[in-house]
Formats: sequence, C-alpha cells, structure tokens
Amino acid sequence: MSARCIMVLGTSSGAGKSWVATALCAWYRAQGYKVAPFKAQNMSNNARVVATPDGQWGEIGTAQYLQALAAGAVPDVRMNPLLLKPEADTRSQVVLFGQVDEALSAMPWRGRSLKVWPQIAQALDALRAENDVVVIEGAGSPAEINLHSSDVVNMRVARHCGAHCLLVADIDRGGAFAHLYGTWALLPPEEQGLIKGFVLNKFRGDAALLAPAPQMLQDKTGVPTVACIPMQFQHGLPEEDGVFDDRGSGGQGQAVHTCIAIVAYPRISNLDEFQPLLQLPGVRVVWARTPAQLSDADWVILPGSKATAADLGWMRQQGLDAAVARHAQAGKRVLGICGGLQMLGEALVDLHGVDGNAAGLGLLPLVTLFAPQKNVQPARLELPEVQAPWQALSGLVVTGYEIHHGQTELRLDMQAGAAEPAQELLPGQLWQGGAPQVLGTYVHGLFENAAVIHALFGHDAPSLDQVFARMAQGVGEWFGDHLP
Repeated sequence: MSARCIMVLGTSSGAGKSWVATALCAWYRAQGYKVAPFKAQNMSNNARVVATPDGQWGEIGTAQYLQALAAGAVPDVRMNPLLLKPEADTRSQVVLFGQVDEALSAMPWRGRSLKVWPQIAQALDALRAENDVVVIEGAGSPAEINLHSSDVVNMRVARHCGAHCLLVADIDRGGAFAHLYGTWALLPPEEQGLIKGFVLNKFRGDAALLAPAPQMLQDKTGVPTVACIPMQFQHGLPEEDGVFDDRGSGGQGQAVHTCIAIVAYPRISNLDEFQPLLQLPGVRVVWARTPAQLSDADWVILPGSKATAADLGWMRQQGLDAAVARHAQAGKRVLGICGGLQMLGEALVDLHGVDGNAAGLGLLPLVTLFAPQKNVQPARLELPEVQAPWQALSGLVVTGYEIHHGQTELRLDMQAGAAEPAQELLPGQLWQGGAPQVLGTYVHGLFENAAVIHALFGHDAPSLDQVFARMAQGVGEWFGDHLP
C-alpha cells in the first residue's frame, strides 16, 4: 500500500493549517479510509506523550496528537519526527522521534537538515506504506525563501511524496489573494505544479462578494480556489500557535460566575490543556500578563513553562509574583501545573545547567531539583480526599501526562510551626498547601477529563469525538468534490 498524500500548506503561521489538517483527517476517516497525520518538523511548546517504537515514552506536538485522534489512529512519534521546543528567542530543545537530542539541539539551524532528513523521509514512507491516506501539515510558509535550501518540512516533503498540496490563507486578516499569489509566485515551477488548490480560511461575510477574485487568481496561476471556510468560533480545538486570542473567553453568552486568570509568561507551555475552560458557560478565561488582570480573578493558574526560572523572573519584573501572593492571601484558588507547580515552591535548584536557579513564590514548602533527564510519561491519578475549596476533586480518577525536568519534594523543615502543614496528596504528583486554596501538580490534562470539568463547574464540555464529527461534516460542505 502506498498512501495518497494531501498536504496542507499556509501563507503564514496562524493561517489555520493545523485545524484544516485535523478536519481533513476526520473527513477521510469518515469516508472509511485508514488515515495518518504527518508533520516533519513542529516548533511548539505544546506537546503530548506517546509511545515510542522501543517501548519508551516520548513527545510529539499536540497538533499531530489531535490529528491522530481525528484520524482514528494511535498517536505515534513518526507522525511528528522532529519537535523543536523554544527555550529562548535563539535556542530550542530538539526532540527527535520523541526523545531529546542534545547534539541536534547544539547544532546550527541550517546544519540540522542533512542530519535529520533521511530519518524524516523514512518515517513518512513508513506511514505511507501502512495507510490509505496521509494528511501532511507544513510549517509557516513554503515561500520562506531564506530557508528553502534547508527545508525539511514544506516543499521538500511535498516533492518526496508527490503530495496534492492545498495552500491556506487567513482571509480575516486581509490581503488573502495577495498572500496566495505571492506565496505561489515565489516557488520554483516544479513546486508550483504541486499546488492543486487555494483555500480561504476564517471567512466572515457574504461569499458572493469574493468574485471575481478567485477566477482572476486562477487565471494567473492555474490554481482553483477549492474551498471557502467560514470563521469557526469556539470550534473546540486549541489554536495552533498558542495564545492566539488574548481576549480569552467571555462566558459563552451567559452571566460570568467564575473568572480564571492564566498567567501567560513568555515561555508558556502546554496551554492547549485549557481549551475546555474556554467553552464553559459562565466561565471567563483571561490570559494575564499584568497584576491588574488578576485583580478580579476567582482563580489564578500558573501553567507549564519551558523556562521556569526565566519565566519566574519575568513574573517578578511585572509584579505578578506579589499579585499571585495577594490572591492566595485573600483565600482565592491558585493552581500550579508542572512549571507552575515548581514556581509555587520555595526554591528551584539547578546543578546541571538545565533551567536555572531561582527563589520560588513561597506558597508551597517545596524544593525542586532539576535533573538532565526529562520525565516523560502518561499519568493516571486516583485522587484522594482533597480539602476545600478543591474538595469536588476528591475520589475522581483522572488521566493526563507528565513532561518535566526535575523532581520536587515537600520539605518539612520549611513548614515548622505552621498551623496547618502542606500535604503531599500523591507522591511526586500532587500537593496541597497548608492554606488549602493553593494546589500544585505535575500532571497536565486535568481539565481534559470530563469528570473534572463536571465536578468543578457542573457543566460538560463537548467531547473530541463530537468536535471531529462536526469538522468532518464541514469539510464535505466546504470542499465539495475538490478533494482527491
């Protein structure tokens, strides 16, 4: 078997490649095909834990994880062989087939392609051999001509498998026809021939007003506009590029009863796990970067971070450290997840140059010792009795995942004389403060458990299966018979 390959390219980041690719995975699955997603290289701090061929646990980008679920496939490291996790503006941790590769991490950007391309091609070919359809996602734009010679994620992939390429533009930003034409025009002729259709994404308004532009564009390029996808508000999946909409959510048309402020530090990671909160009626989510944005919050969440010590320093520069402390002193809920948990402690100790040393916020009597080895594993928690205000979590069985450097330990010497000592509710995974409104965990994905959402908010978020079914139905309406 050699699968047909459909590739989703974009005129820019944020055009909607990940979402369109996920929708296509769901649609081809609904047509009865065996489907797999593929993205050669993803740059993201949003990752999920999947099994590796040697029986270990590794990481792939969240987008490919969700695409696999939409395709009805078991997520596999081959679906995203290269994951770049930014640690600073000019430095990324390189994850190859799920595992951190220190040698590649230290290598210049352009030097990596010669090393990784044979393995990328091998992974793609294996997926092609095992499936009827492979839905491939590109990265950024294929017309980034400064990177064309070292490309391993866009047109080099398309040429390798002879992909049927769709070029997506975000028409809501304006200039979509120029973006499409300019991207196509910057490609060499042999790559222009692989572009089989233009897609206008995030359209609002009367589609009849688009004429005669699609025909004019086809006259210039020979490429038809094969779909016009309406703006999909609250579509149920995380945005591909992180905090895409700083407006957060506004309660879904109902009176707001709970305001949740998620601190959006520069190296925030795994924020995709909060997507269910954005869809809850009566719940307002704010991506907070200033103390003022915490003032009206009922909850404060410190999410994961790819650079915990640096992000903690950023919080102090903004005055957010004092704002979080005031929030906790007022008896309001504070939840730290992974890097956020580490920040809640007394100290971060780094003897190996992994992340950096820093004083914590001092809201939990914990010390984190960073280690070179990354802890990557799925998690299943049977929650014990949890004190108020988190008592609704007591007795729940939840699943999630861990991705972190370092181990965290409760220090009894740091709470001598405390009226109410902090508790380690689950060894190495869950802690609650002597001030019980403060809770910290290493486990990502709590809010993706329907039982947690129902226990805390009394509502049910749409399931992923429901989301994928809507997407598959939409593809049939938007593309008609224009898909191979």
